[in-house]
This record gives sequence, structure tokens and C-alpha cells, in this order.
Amino acid sequence: MTTGPHAAPSEISVHRDGAQRMGFFTDTTVCIGCKACEVACKQWNDLPSDGSEFRRGGSYDHTAALGAATWRHVRFVELLEPSEVQRDEARRALEQGAGGALPHIPATALADAASGVTEDEIPDLIDLAQAGGAAASVDVAQAVADMDRWIFMSDVCKHCTNAGCMDACPTGALIRTEFETVVLQADICNGCGYCIPSCPFGVVDRDPHDGRAAKCTLCYDRLQDGLEPACAKACPTDSIQFGPHDELVEVARRRVARLHERGLEGAWLYGAGDPEGREIAGGLGAFFLLTELPERYGLPAEADSPIQENVVPATLAAVGAGFAAAAGVALAFRFPHDRKGPGALTMLAAATGALELVRDVRAGRHRRRDREGT
Repeated sequence: MTTGPHAAPSEISVHRDGAQRMGFFTDTTVCIGCKACEVACKQWNDLPSDGSEFRRGGSYDHTAALGAATWRHVRFVELLEPSEVQRDEARRALEQGAGGALPHIPATALADAASGVTEDEIPDLIDLAQAGGAAASVDVAQAVADMDRWIFMSDVCKHCTNAGCMDACPTGALIRTEFETVVLQADICNGCGYCIPSCPFGVVDRDPHDGRAAKCTLCYDRLQDGLEPACAKACPTDSIQFGPHDELVEVARRRVARLHERGLEGAWLYGAGDPEGREIAGGLGAFFLLTELPERYGLPAEADSPIQENVVPATLAAVGAGFAAAAGVALAFRFPHDRKGPGALTMLAAATGALELVRDVRAGRHRRRDREGT
């Protein structure tokens, strides 16, 4: 991509003739869990710090989840089994006579060493452990085959094609920008919270201080100035890649093909390249390369958002009916003998006004049906 007039030479420009869809491609196979993206996101968007506990619930993932103050979140997943690549590489190494034995240092010896045992005393601890039945050596290749592993994924708002949060919002606070990203306008949000259960990914959250919703904007302010989002710029391994969505999909497909050639048959794309009509949320603006089932990463296998189809309109209808009933009772006391006069008209107007909000939400439902062609 060319560099825009306001962009530093090291930045990626998004200024082109005619706006196009921009997005993220996150390659989980090269994520190292450094959380640089989290820090950059908080710094640029002036978000408060959180996750002060070093370990939360036995995990080093101290921020735990996306939220009103965490628009980027690196998920830590500890898998208690080796990967298929580890197994295959170890098997080939053993078949070729590679590997070799190394002294087996029991965990008890390492624990004692960490507690202050000198280097000269470690051999005695090893001998003691072996006398108790511990193995004298371990094969390197076999150790690799049996090694547990971590997987990391930098999670973010998916900027869905069929955005349930937009359809559920009654005030128009959630909009789609010229870059096909979904942005929440805090000054228009009324804090109703309907967008929160309407997001199948658990992205949108309510600010505990002012009650308004908050989420990733894909650095809309930076995009307007021709700059790449802060998280992508900070990523040291290019796990987070930013650019035109269609170009990113092609890059991701080539990456999957290379991984398959290397033996990682489980690599696949989540949120891009799905068969027509079966796209997750109509296709994701921020999609991922995964090596496990989506549930391992805290992602849903399916991401339909029926909440705005049923729950929200039904709730609003009930609220509207309640207002209408209350208005009717009040008017009955105010105009006890005037059944055909202004009391009836006023009651009708009150009921109509109370149900206006239902119409707005239903309009969002119809927009979604039009997109899906149903």
C-alpha cells in the first residue's frame, strides 16, 4: 500500500480512491502472548489499566476477557497434550535416529535447587532420585513428543458483516464507517445495554462508571489519518496483520496452505473463506487462523444473534404495553365520566408513543433480513 500524506514512513496507509473494507487477520500460530497489543490499545485509546493480579484464577492471563476497558485481549490457553506437529517431528526424528539421551533431572532436584541448593549438591539429589526409581536419562525427541504446550490468541471485536449489536441498538449509536468497521458513538449511546447480549462474541461491555457501552473501534481515528491501528503496529511477530480485507483473506489462505505443507493439517480460517451462506455472522472483518476447534479459544462455532429477533422486541413490547396500561389507569381517574372525549385520545397517543421504540428495533431486524435475502 502507498503511504498517505499524513502517515509516517513506517505506517500503513488506508487512504485510497474510494473507501474499502479494512480489517484484521490474526495468525495465532505466531502469537507469543506478549500482550504488546493490549498495552498499545490502552495507551492510544486512553483506557484505564486493569488486571492488576499477576495470576487470575490460576492463569497468567491477568486481563481475563474483553471488556469496556480492554478492547484487545490476549487469551492464554494451556493444552495438556502435544501438538500434531510436535508429534510428527518427534516421530520423524526417532525414525532417523536423531534425538539422543540427556540426563534426567527430577523435578524434586530442581525444586530443591531453586530453594537454595548449590550446583555441587545437585548430582547427589539426582542420585537419590534415581535410587528411588527415577529414570537416569530421557530421549530428547520423545520429550518433545510428550511436551505440553500453550496457545495464544489476540482477541478483538470482529466488526461483523451481520452485526447483531447494530441491529439491536435503538438510538443509532452503533454505525458502520466508510471502512466497513463497526464503531460505537459514545455520545449517542443511552446505556440501554441491548447490544451486549446481541453480540455472540461477548465483545461489547458497559462502562461501570457511566453505563454506556464500549468496544474496539479498529482505531477509526488513526484510519482517518492514514495510520494502521495501534495493536497491529505494536505486534512484534506480525500475528496481527492489518489491511484491505480482501487482500488479507488471500494472505491468510496462502499461510494456511504453507502450514498444511509443513504438516499442520489442523490449520484453518475462522470467519473468512466460509462457503457462501454459511459465513460466521455474515463474515468477519477481524478473522483468525486457528489450529484447534474454536471453542478452545473461547469462540463460538456458530455466531447467529437471535436476540434482536425475539427478546428485544418482546421486551420493548411488554414495556410499551405497561406504559399504555399505566396511562389508561391514570386517564381513568382523570376523566372518569368522559369515555369518548380527550381521555381516550390521550390514552391512544400514550400507547402509540410507548411502542415507537419497538418499531426502531424491528427496523434493525428487517435490515438484517434484507441483507440475508430472507
